[in-house]
Amino acid sequence: MAGRNLLSLEGLSQEGILEVLDTAEIFAEVNTRAIRKVPTLKGKVVASLFFEESTRTRLSFETAAKRLSADVLSLAVASSSVKKGESLRDTIATIDALGIDAVVLRHAASGAPEQVSRFVPHVRVINAGDGQHQHPTQGLLDVFTIRRALAARAGTTGRESGAELFAGLRVLIVGDIRHSRVARSDVMAYTALGATVRVCAPGTLLPVDVATWPVEVVDDVDDALEWAQVVGVLRLQKERGTGSMVPSLAEFTLTHGLTWERFTRLAPQTLITHPGPMNRGVEIDSRVADVDTALMEQQVSNGVPIRMAVLYLALSGTSPEGSPVD
Repeated sequence: MAGRNLLSLEGLSQEGILEVLDTAEIFAEVNTRAIRKVPTLKGKVVASLFFEESTRTRLSFETAAKRLSADVLSLAVASSSVKKGESLRDTIATIDALGIDAVVLRHAASGAPEQVSRFVPHVRVINAGDGQHQHPTQGLLDVFTIRRALAARAGTTGRESGAELFAGLRVLIVGDIRHSRVARSDVMAYTALGATVRVCAPGTLLPVDVATWPVEVVDDVDDALEWAQVVGVLRLQKERGTGSMVPSLAEFTLTHGLTWERFTRLAPQTLITHPGPMNRGVEIDSRVADVDTALMEQQVSNGVPIRMAVLYLALSGTSPEGSPVD
């Protein structure tokens, strides 16, 4: 993906995904140093435009840009002209007039990053989540986290293993799939790397087009959990209408939550992920969220090297032959 926008993982090849993961491995080393900063993108300007609330993704992107020595322009939407009715196009034109090289965009409207890429074709656009469409860097950091965990078990490194650890890997995604842009990106990332993916959700929380996804839809969550080597738990997204699609939170927990009872029936080495923020006691038991095989903290920390890699590749236009961090 060197020199390109990152709008979606759909259509991104296995080689393209591995390029990001391998570059992130290089930047992960930077984050272990006493001084966690390199001059790789010195002189570049990255605009951070979040039209939806975010903690993890926004802080992760801004930290990534600063560790690459880029200058960051951060738009506070609550106090911006957007609240006065300014259009997305005019907002982008205003930011572009300040002189930017990349824009990291989160927006409630699916397709907004693609629109922005047409408004400013000379600027690299990174999708930080658009509506119910895609969240590509979350999908990348999820497979990066799983690869690192599996590589550690195998006594190797992620770069040495490439995509081998994903061949035939059994991945279950369970929860609110209908409203989840993370689910869509995770499916694209896992299947591109060779994993087998199943999805499980109440019928009302399945996408209408799920039959076109490269997944198997399963009904029995307990059988699916016993089958899985990786369980990706999704947040019940009440702000996107989920509350009207399940009878009650208690019933959702009973039928599809990763309860402690269900956890005890998992294979001991089953890995658990969650994109956050978690509704503890709803889609995942609080005790399960804190077990050693739950990788939520690693997901958060891995967000920085992944986003460093994405920004580096998008703005440098080249894939590193050696190390881009000296």
